[in-house]
Amino acid sequence: MEQLYYKTKIAGLDRALPLCPISDTLMIGAFVIFGDPELTTACAEALLARAPEYDYLISAEAKGIPLVHEMARLAGNQKYFLARKSPKLYMTGVFEADLHSITTEKDQHLYLDIADAEEMRGKKILIVDDVISTGESLKALEYLVEKAGGVICGKMTVFAEGDAQNREDLIYLEKLPLFDRKGTPIA
Repeated sequence: MEQLYYKTKIAGLDRALPLCPISDTLMIGAFVIFGDPELTTACAEALLARAPEYDYLISAEAKGIPLVHEMARLAGNQKYFLARKSPKLYMTGVFEADLHSITTEKDQHLYLDIADAEEMRGKKILIVDDVISTGESLKALEYLVEKAGGVICGKMTVFAEGDAQNREDLIYLEKLPLFDRKGTPIA
């Protein structure tokens, strides 16, 4: 089958997202910020311009890393936190959240270092992700921040996909529809 693309403008830049099947009837536009520093910086600047006041940023491993890093760099090299997909040897202990992402076949877990959690306690935390669709990753991040005692002050993403476009608690740059197997937008 010929590769189909969704052409869009993100933070003022034109990009073509490859459409990838996730079921027999449904495809998604694959937004991969890795390896595109021009797009990463443009999205980070656009999100920061709309960001509420916060103390720290947090994102989930892995695709959110370049975005949250660039946001922190542009905001004066601020510290930020990552929820990791597996515990690391340097972690002092972990909080864990379970999730099921539409872009991954099996269930996943996110882990937050207890040392990071202690720094979050009582602080305003801004959750950042590249794409929010079903909200499963977002829900896992919310759980970790709340368990750490952080105060969620906002939730931001580059793309709100499908039903996420209707969320009133989400700040996003662009809408990303879902697609049928012919590449026609359906939501």
